Amino acid sequence: MKSIIDRINANTFLTDGGLETDMIFTKNIDLPHFAAFPMLDNPKHIHMLQNYYREYLDMAKKNGTGYILESPTWRANKDWGFKLGYNEQDLFRVNQKAVQCLKELKETYKNDIRDIFISGQIGPRGDGYRIDSTMTALEARAYHLLQIKAFKMAEVDMVSAITLTYTEEAIGVTLAAQEHDLPIVISLTVETDGKMPNGDSLEDAIYKIDHATNAYPFYYMINCAHPSHFIDVIRSGHNWTSRIKGIRANASCKSHAELDEATELDAGDVVELGQWHAVLNKYLPELRVYGGCCGTDASHVESICKHILKPANSHGI
Repeated sequence: MKSIIDRINANTFLTDGGLETDMIFTKNIDLPHFAAFPMLDNPKHIHMLQNYYREYLDMAKKNGTGYILESPTWRANKDWGFKLGYNEQDLFRVNQKAVQCLKELKETYKNDIRDIFISGQIGPRGDGYRIDSTMTALEARAYHLLQIKAFKMAEVDMVSAITLTYTEEAIGVTLAAQEHDLPIVISLTVETDGKMPNGDSLEDAIYKIDHATNAYPFYYMINCAHPSHFIDVIRSGHNWTSRIKGIRANASCKSHAELDEATELDAGDVVELGQWHAVLNKYLPELRVYGGCCGTDASHVESICKHILKPANSHGI
């Protein structure tokens, strides 16, 4: 039987878009501290979450792709959880509950989509747009163990740590996953200059993480940035780009600082975002996983599908 990474390498996979921005701006759901996981404790909101995922699962079914179900637990760590009234026991429970909800969806679609993987999603301790404080790799390892242990007990297929802004936190969460024998995907955030908020280039960050963990991450993703922010870096064509297998781009071309100040959703240009992914495919031959981040919804991922699942034309981007 093929391993998960072999199956990912052999197919195209979709995942969801910007869950939090979709819920806040288009579904009119109040998400204090930008946290979606409390929705799991509201029966009405659980139904909305299930419908949210079904739209993407139906897209994968229609297009014949695989699908990675990412749990709505980006903020379900101690710092953000405590702000929302969740203690450690509550957080352990809600992380496991998130996985159980996804397992129910997987069961519903198991005969329609060949490969569906459940991923426990981990976000940064701090903000996903900027660095307010930092941890050492060992401190980050200890900090993220709560979610890692919950996901291990819930028997996820993998975990994804997304919108990471500095290398030490990425190393720490990787070490925590490694300790518990959980496959992990590391997704890095970049600014408009293509560098991480701490100033590391993607190349340096990937090298440092791989060096510190014996190349333990399954693969890397780039997320929470528009393709125009990192295309020049990707065009370099060095060997390190082969470690990038996923993109979850923002809809907007705006900087993180501009988005942080925004009071309205910037959904960007849906068609152009799809075109950008056709261009990215030219420079990232190992790209397999496609979804969205801030400002994106199912229409953006559908546009991406239309452009990556057919021969790419020259779009002049």
